[in-house]
Amino acid sequence: MDEKKYWLFQIGGWGSVTLINIFFAFSFDRLETTHDRNLIFGRLFFFIVLGLLFSHLMRLVFKKLNVSQKEIKNQLVYFLIITLIISFSASTTNYLLVKEFNFLSKREMEFKENLQLLIFSGAFYFFLYFLIWNLIYLSYHFVAKSQKQRLDTLRLEALVKELELKTIKAHINPHFIFNSMNSIRALIDENPNRARVAITELSNILRSSMQTEKMETVTLDKELSIVKDYLALEVIRFEDRLQATYEVEEETKSRLVPPMMIQMLVENAIKHGISKKMNGGKVKIISKIENNFHKLVVQNTGKFNGMISNESETNFGLPNTIDRLRLLYGGKAQFAINQSESELVEAVILLPL
Repeated sequence: MDEKKYWLFQIGGWGSVTLINIFFAFSFDRLETTHDRNLIFGRLFFFIVLGLLFSHLMRLVFKKLNVSQKEIKNQLVYFLIITLIISFSASTTNYLLVKEFNFLSKREMEFKENLQLLIFSGAFYFFLYFLIWNLIYLSYHFVAKSQKQRLDTLRLEALVKELELKTIKAHINPHFIFNSMNSIRALIDENPNRARVAITELSNILRSSMQTEKMETVTLDKELSIVKDYLALEVIRFEDRLQATYEVEEETKSRLVPPMMIQMLVENAIKHGISKKMNGGKVKIISKIENNFHKLVVQNTGKFNGMISNESETNFGLPNTIDRLRLLYGGKAQFAINQSESELVEAVILLPL
């Protein structure tokens, strides 16, 4: 609790006690004479001032002993012991003041010689007020501590999420780079001019890739530009064996998607679909709005073995896709891959609108 808020609570709390006591004094006609008024207001003044001072002293002791950071059971023990000590100290001080200024009541005058009884009696009332003060103090710090722990947990989860995403991206990019370099290497001797153009294309792709490393999502239009550059490089290797088509609704081009995700699925489709076919095949990318989802589909000629695992050599990138969707969208996004036709594999991503 910051100092400003603490003193607002202090002044507000003890101010309320003052007003309540004054209200009851007027309600029960206890202010008939000047002596009664001096007695009531004089004793109330000492009680409130001592309550304010000793409660503040109690807070200093709590902070010095770091009570709020201890276990609940130990906190209660500390609060009880400290409250008792402070109550008796406040009661003793209060008795000495009211005696010095002749603010003792008639009943107290009768027991004037019985000092212990008067101090115990005063300590009882101070204890009740300090107990309420401590319960508020304890509750405030317990709630504040719980909120801080919750906030720390959320920050830790966010950090873990960020690290997981970075780790996943780090696994994606090396495969992307190596496959592209292999395509260019195969072209250097056959067509140097096309190789130079390919290097420029790769440079453009890598530049876009480096920019998306800092983002969790990019527009579909930007993602598709990377995919088209990648496919242009792959056409070098497959020539007429690779055909790419697009079926993209215009309204989906501005939708946000995870960066490099479609490219990775296209890479997966070529590596484990098209490349295994002597006559090659087709890759088709579909983007549309369907049933309150942004539906992304990557279709390719080939066979799907039905397995998605990090250990599977035939399904690179699929576990990464599942992990990224889980981290970015929780359980709201969906991913599935299946054999839609005898020679057609279909990877489907559903992103919430």
